[in-house]
Amino acid sequence: MENLPSSADLSEMLAAGTKESHNKTEISQLGRDFYRGIVQKDIFKKGIEALYFIYSAMEDELERNKDHPHIAPIYFPTELSRREALSQDLQYFYGADWESLIGPSAATKLWVKRIHEVGKKDPGMLVAHCYVRYIGDLSGGHLLNNVAKRVLRLPSTGEGLKFYQFDGITSHKGFKQLYRSKLNEVDVEMETKMSIVDEAIRAYGFSLKIIAELEETGKTSKREAAGFGHSHVDTMGGDAKCPFSAGKTAASENANYISHIPNQLALAALVAVFAGFTAWYALRAP
Repeated sequence: MENLPSSADLSEMLAAGTKESHNKTEISQLGRDFYRGIVQKDIFKKGIEALYFIYSAMEDELERNKDHPHIAPIYFPTELSRREALSQDLQYFYGADWESLIGPSAATKLWVKRIHEVGKKDPGMLVAHCYVRYIGDLSGGHLLNNVAKRVLRLPSTGEGLKFYQFDGITSHKGFKQLYRSKLNEVDVEMETKMSIVDEAIRAYGFSLKIIAELEETGKTSKREAAGFGHSHVDTMGGDAKCPFSAGKTAASENANYISHIPNQLALAALVAVFAGFTAWYALRAP
């Protein structure tokens, strides 16, 4: 674990303790591709599936432990719950029978198993998983919603991107400040705070496993597509080629669209589609 701040505030300890894990995500191929607007639609859908199972497990355990003294301060179901939104996104991509068409991957099962373990044996550790997931996705969601809507050419009414729309929150900045203060209200000893930081690092590890799994799935799909002599891989936006490499005009247009986004923030936010890795940045931001 990295050097922790002298302050006993849990939010600051989490930010410092997970900084290295956060930085690792910025070099993932999946993150770089997403930043460039290159991603297979099937991989995007697989990411939504993973999120659905992770959030379902987490929100089941949060509901069951909502009165636990470590959970009560950060329990915001109206503002943060994502399972229903993910259900709507999966129905959009897979149709009415979506539940029979999806299943957790091997890496997703590991994270789901861990969430249920801590929910039953040590509910206070759920704080770490909430930190990694909710605040990361909240921070990256606004940017992702705008970029993905354009790149995927999704409906302006928001279908397929409900996950990124936090209708119960009027000010993302204000809510993050509130959440930071509520984290600091979690009344635990220093040893327990350090355990929560360790658990957050563990959660980041599960996220990295899912990213690696998705990357390998993408490579396999590309190899299979190459066997046909030309690409049959469905990409975001429904085009055979990435919109950033479809010619000088398109490349320039898309470059102009994202040029105002600071690279570090954009990359970290875009990775959040699968991993929620902006939590560190989010809670550090004013």
